[in-house]
Amino acid sequence: MIRFPEIAENDRSEDQRKVVAEIASGPRGGVRGPFVALLHAPELARRVAHLGEYLRFNNSLDNAIAEFAVLITARQCTAQFEFFAHARHARNAGVDPAIIEAIARREPPPGLSPAQGAVYDFCMELHRRHAVSDANFQRIVDLYGHRGAADLIALTGYYTMVAMVLNVAEVPVPPGEKPPLD
Repeated sequence: MIRFPEIAENDRSEDQRKVVAEIASGPRGGVRGPFVALLHAPELARRVAHLGEYLRFNNSLDNAIAEFAVLITARQCTAQFEFFAHARHARNAGVDPAIIEAIARREPPPGLSPAQGAVYDFCMELHRRHAVSDANFQRIVDLYGHRGAADLIALTGYYTMVAMVLNVAEVPVPPGEKPPLD
């Protein structure tokens, strides 16, 4: 069963057409993943897209660190499409494939840099407790400042929401690709 069917171009409302055009003209280049489902609520899709554009393309964190955090979130939520898509982004940003594979297996990643270790501990604690200790918070602030800490928290929350949309919508990995998570 397709839970959120793709809305054919001819069947889109004026607001849906505008949202599609906005998303397609931005850095994503098109509507896919969670936006197929979110387009059923066009104002929500618009707002999610704007927040996501900031968090994915304009946050204060190094791209490799941001993608690393997204993978941790995707794994914690068992979001197949999210992990599949961001594993490629993480590899392209320079994240070691052994680290990506370990996250997929729910194992502590090998050979983390001090920054990756701080982000891993912060994100894992945030997912488990929905809060972080003073020590883990301070490690992130020492590395990235308060803006970086805020960006990391928002990135984790945003991709948790995206994972929920993808999971409820049952968005699969592309045809011919193996789901990366068990």
